[in-house]
Amino acid sequence: MLGVAVARFGNLEAHGVEAVAHDPEALTGGFWVVVVTFEGGLTAVRMREVRRRPPPSDRGDGWPRLDGPWSSSLERGAYVAGVEEVRERIAAGTVYQVNLCRVLEHDLPEDASLLGLGEVLARGNPAPFAATLDLPEAGLEVACASPELYLERRGDRLLSGPIKGTATNRDTLLPKDWSENVMIVDLVRNDLGHLCLPGSVDVEALCRVEEHPGLVHLTSDVAGRMRPGTTWRDVLAATFPPGSVSGAPKHTALQAIADLEPVPRGPYCGAVGWVDADRDEAVLAVGIRTFWAARRDDGRRVLRFGTGAGITWGSSAAHEWDETELKAARLVALATGRVGASGRL
Repeated sequence: MLGVAVARFGNLEAHGVEAVAHDPEALTGGFWVVVVTFEGGLTAVRMREVRRRPPPSDRGDGWPRLDGPWSSSLERGAYVAGVEEVRERIAAGTVYQVNLCRVLEHDLPEDASLLGLGEVLARGNPAPFAATLDLPEAGLEVACASPELYLERRGDRLLSGPIKGTATNRDTLLPKDWSENVMIVDLVRNDLGHLCLPGSVDVEALCRVEEHPGLVHLTSDVAGRMRPGTTWRDVLAATFPPGSVSGAPKHTALQAIADLEPVPRGPYCGAVGWVDADRDEAVLAVGIRTFWAARRDDGRRVLRFGTGAGITWGSSAAHEWDETELKAARLVALATGRVGASGRL
């Protein structure tokens, strides 16, 4: 046993690190906290104890106010240029859609625990796939307010809930948003088709409008029945990274991302969640609306947060920049203390 640690997922709370693994073949027994970076690095932590817990307190104690500006890996001009480059690649026929992202960063006090930030987010931006991980011995300090399901497993059933399409309200969704969602649903159907029994993959919901704090999303549900003997290595190889945060076709979208984004995404746009290998159950969120603690090369501790938008031929560069601002605005305000712990602006 490596020490005491805490991971929270809604009403689930897990304590105590028993093992740390980086190979999906390890996910064969016990309850595991799982984080996969967008670049494919897996960290899985087997926890000693799992229990239900009451809702967190309403104060968010222990999270400091963060003063001063955030830096961005892509400033507005560079992001706009990236959007235009993606449109040129679409015109050339090499790709149809690319999710272009940037990473925000702010200095973080050494004694700041992301458990406090997790409580602030729970009140100010409740999310269906929220997670807070305080597992520094495994290199995982994460506060996630994700609205998006990457994969849910119940026995042999796999369900994915890709999000594509974001606006301030239902009436401001654009035709581009709907077509983008359908495009990614087709990609997810193809990914699950590599794992699931023939004829079992089904689109159970298409372009459902979901309301979240400060914005709306278009969400679809795609499910299938896994072939006997399918392992977590198989699942990740067939479906990762999530299509909604990469693009289509996935291989050329990933090349565009590598060419245009100057820093790794880390857990942002990866997977954050849990696997209960004893019960054949799992819930993994797409790691959006996600903060994580990291160290810069100079040793400074920093807090990072990613935000992005899906670029298609119909994209306006200014509109896509504004979408990244919209997605970040409330969460960054909460993290810096400009929104009260109660969630009031």
